Amino acid sequence: MSRKIYLIVTAGGSGTRMGADIPKQFLSLAGKAILHRTIERFVEAQPGIRVITVLPASHIPLWKEYCQKAGFNQPQTIVEGGITRFHSVRNALAKVPGDAIVAIHDGVRPLISIDLIRTMLSSMKEGKRALIPVIPTTDTLKSVAKVRLSDGTVGLESTGEKAPDRSLIWGAQTPQIFLSEDIKAAYSLPFDTSFTDDASVAEAKKIPLSYIEGERFNIKITTPEDMLLAEALIQRI
Repeated sequence: MSRKIYLIVTAGGSGTRMGADIPKQFLSLAGKAILHRTIERFVEAQPGIRVITVLPASHIPLWKEYCQKAGFNQPQTIVEGGITRFHSVRNALAKVPGDAIVAIHDGVRPLISIDLIRTMLSSMKEGKRALIPVIPTTDTLKSVAKVRLSDGTVGLESTGEKAPDRSLIWGAQTPQIFLSEDIKAAYSLPFDTSFTDDASVAEAKKIPLSYIEGERFNIKITTPEDMLLAEALIQRI
């Protein structure tokens, strides 16, 4: 029996760095809410995908109202976010059966290509247990730390450690895709501050990870500068 495919869209944050009146996932990007565009990408790539949307409890009514006004009728299971992303994903995984493929994606990464989604899902159907998109680091890396200066301000100083080898450092993106029984088991672990993404939770459970090259335009919209870039990019992709 083929596995059903689920999408968990994490949109439980408050988006304080954006400086807007509403969380960034609800901001309009070329006429549609960012979250709307994100979900649409996956629905187009994989018709019939089951969508679980994680939202701040206080903004669930706002999203329902938006979907109604925008005519966005995609069936969704809406889940309240937790105190951290880890807890939000765990809440959502409770809605996923143990014999599925589940993609976990940031709600504010609306520019992912349909081709990458399809390629990753196809790879999972061929027997992988976990697949993570990554992109190479292009900047020269330095090992520095924030320090309190004598005048009370905060500055940056070298740690004295050798800079990491840039050729071996890749940045993780989403979606991160798993067999549901694996990632559900991983999220049964106690929370740890080292859990910065789903892959780090899976690694703690010793789930073998596979990697695929991601996309430079698959940006996470976090700041006003990111929004300007996304508005420029969406006209080209």
